[in-house]
Amino acid sequence: MGNRALPERRGIYKNFVVDSSRWDEFVPREGDIIISTPPKAGTTWTQMICALLIFQTADFGKRLSDFTPWVDLKTVPIDEVLATYAAQTHRRFIKTHTPLDGLPYFAQARYVVVGRDPRDAFLSMDNHRKNTSPEFMKLIAKNSGAGAERADAAPTSAAPPQAPDLRAQFRDWIVAEGAGEGAFNPNTSSVLHHLASFWAFRDLPNIFFLHYADMKRDLAGEMTRLARYLDIDVPADVMPRLVEAAGFEQMKRNADTLAPNAHKGIWRENARFFNKGEIGQWKSLLGEEELRIYRDVMDRFDPEFVRWIEGGRHA
Repeated sequence: MGNRALPERRGIYKNFVVDSSRWDEFVPREGDIIISTPPKAGTTWTQMICALLIFQTADFGKRLSDFTPWVDLKTVPIDEVLATYAAQTHRRFIKTHTPLDGLPYFAQARYVVVGRDPRDAFLSMDNHRKNTSPEFMKLIAKNSGAGAERADAAPTSAAPPQAPDLRAQFRDWIVAEGAGEGAFNPNTSSVLHHLASFWAFRDLPNIFFLHYADMKRDLAGEMTRLARYLDIDVPADVMPRLVEAAGFEQMKRNADTLAPNAHKGIWRENARFFNKGEIGQWKSLLGEEELRIYRDVMDRFDPEFVRWIEGGRHA
């Protein structure tokens, strides 16, 4: 990579849900695929696509989340997570919601970053919170650890206090500063920071961008593009079957094995984890005031970056 600037880890992302210092003990392998997305940007979808490309079948023999335990999440001891990855003999694909500046950078890994229009991601997160079982938040609190600064404040219900209607919630979400609640309740600031942390290094050959809108418009084309980046050869007669298996409705039908940790009862309804999967659903909700506030925030960023965030490669 010559004299090109490389990413540096600048801090730890830690709250009652996640702790990115858990990456300290992760031992990378050549060709590891690290999927890093803001929440509700298409994480599970991308995990599924990577699994399909690696195994070239939709019959994995076990649940999708069994392959990709979330390194940062506190509900499973880190030793157990690391043991799962260490035992894998296939090409590994690893899930995280941590920005690049909170991760160790591995030159031998392939990073896959996924973006989504923040307005749609907000609505998806609203569904996500409402679909989360209260028992999961109790599990989070139980496993936060005595040293976690937020353990004693962890909520025991699935959703934190919200403004009385979605428009008001959106206004609060847009103007919130800082890292928010990470994976539990991300705000616009944390979503934009996450994507910007990778965007600054978009010219590196081991950082690859996908976008939810591009995947919706041309799933076959985006899967082919990703396979090429990962140096995975897929026979022409196999790819159509993989694309079909990665389709939204097909994944929704298989939610019991594809929704993250569905067997642990963390969702009220597993199929609801895959909610609508639509582009532009925000248009039926947001009014002029919400869009004005949103645009004020987005105008602080590079226009090319904003165009990609809102619409993908072909915006």
